[in-house]
Amino acid sequence: MQVLEIDGYVARCAARGVERKASLMLLPEGEVVPGDFVMIQLGRVVQKLGAEEARAAWALYDEMFATDA
Repeated sequence: MQVLEIDGYVARCAARGVERKASLMLLPEGEVVPGDFVMIQLGRVVQKLGAEEARAAWALYDEMFATDA
């Protein structure tokens, strides 16, 4: 997801029209800023990603969840 804004230790993030709030408590302070891409698990930001890594992850998820109709 992409970070839209940060309020203390909470990041508001969005991806594909879905918004979520996630805790930043697992990362060093200042590591994530608005505009960064992050991986969220169980309501917590667990990893900062580069833009290309984020695109590759979404492509993999799309492939994994694709259905043949």
